[in-house]
Amino acid sequence: MSTNTIFTDAANAQHNASVAQNIARLNLLAPGSTCSEDLKSNPWDTPGGYGPGASEQDQVPAGYPEQGTIPQEYLAASDQELDARILAAKEALGERAVILGHFYQRDEVVKYADFVGDSFQLANAALTRDKAEAIVFCGVHFMAETADILSRDDQAVILPNLAAGCSMADMADGPSVQQCWDELTELYRDEEDDGRLPVIPVTYMNCSAELKAFVGRNGGLVCTSSNAATVLEWAFERGRRVLFFPDQHLGRNTAKAMGVPLAQMPMWTPRKALGGNDEATLREARVILWHGFCSVHKRFTPAQIGKARQEYPGVRVIVHPECPMEVVDAADEAGSTDYIRRAIADATEPTVFAIGTEINMVNRLAAEYPQHTIFCLDPVICPCSTMYRIHPGYLAWVLEELVAGRVVNRITVPAEQQGDAKIALERMLAARP
Repeated sequence: MSTNTIFTDAANAQHNASVAQNIARLNLLAPGSTCSEDLKSNPWDTPGGYGPGASEQDQVPAGYPEQGTIPQEYLAASDQELDARILAAKEALGERAVILGHFYQRDEVVKYADFVGDSFQLANAALTRDKAEAIVFCGVHFMAETADILSRDDQAVILPNLAAGCSMADMADGPSVQQCWDELTELYRDEEDDGRLPVIPVTYMNCSAELKAFVGRNGGLVCTSSNAATVLEWAFERGRRVLFFPDQHLGRNTAKAMGVPLAQMPMWTPRKALGGNDEATLREARVILWHGFCSVHKRFTPAQIGKARQEYPGVRVIVHPECPMEVVDAADEAGSTDYIRRAIADATEPTVFAIGTEINMVNRLAAEYPQHTIFCLDPVICPCSTMYRIHPGYLAWVLEELVAGRVVNRITVPAEQQGDAKIALERMLAARP
């Protein structure tokens, strides 16, 4: 598998400025350019749902998890007090707890992480800490679920703020995917049997445990942005076509690079008969794309790349494959968060990089590699607003509760989903290039 397993120890990273400071600095350069002034507010002062920022217009589904009120002492504590309390709790817990920080997490939280990486890297990194009784995942809900699937039964996975979700993951829900599957199964039931399945389900890592279990149960598997091509190759060997969800852009960009014509990649729109397609189109399909997307990555445009090239001749443009196809086509390279990190780390000469991914990561890379000029393609500074919900106040709370012998905000995947979801993940691991 092409997923990288190189992790950055936060203790060795340079964290020169918080995201809040970067937002303030950029506002001085371009007043009113941020997504929302509310991003500088504390998450407990933000209304329910996804919060301000790039995903503020996304529709929040019913039953979306909410974070209850935590003790006032954490809400009122200064940055310095929270820092002291987190460090003291970490020392008291020692090897009994491991803290994981996603690449997109705010610096004020990432600096306490034992490992920094993407969601699957972090879930696997936790497995290297045999003495850890608690895995504190500073990411979003689906990441904590994946860690729970892969961890031991005696380990507790904790999400500091239960409201830290993912709008893309929520764009594909169990009932909608099952309805799609039932319609496709009925459509393809009379196809000639050539030893391959009519359709193989593939889900991006950015989905619920329920959907990971769905693909495991139906002969499919999970993919990451690092190994999507390998996973599609695996699926094409076993099936005539692929149902890819929830991110249309990763599916389209990956399949296109493999030579699949756009005409053979119809979009499935939930709650429409046959996903809004006719039978002939679906019979000719190679990849059926779900109508989902990342609210941060959809903000990037070819015009932004053109502007970067005009202002910085010779600029190296790298974007995430969750960006729209036109953006990936206009860029020099497209790759996962870890691909972007390694590309910058491996550059031996001072280089200008224009990056199309979440601003927390871009700012951190700019601080860590000052020999390069590194900036975000999008002039409107939009952190992942759900990831931004993890605040030092919540981290201090869950850690001090652990010190006191209490587990709060535990994420537990139902037993009936655990087995099938793990099968889907194991198939991904077995699909090596």
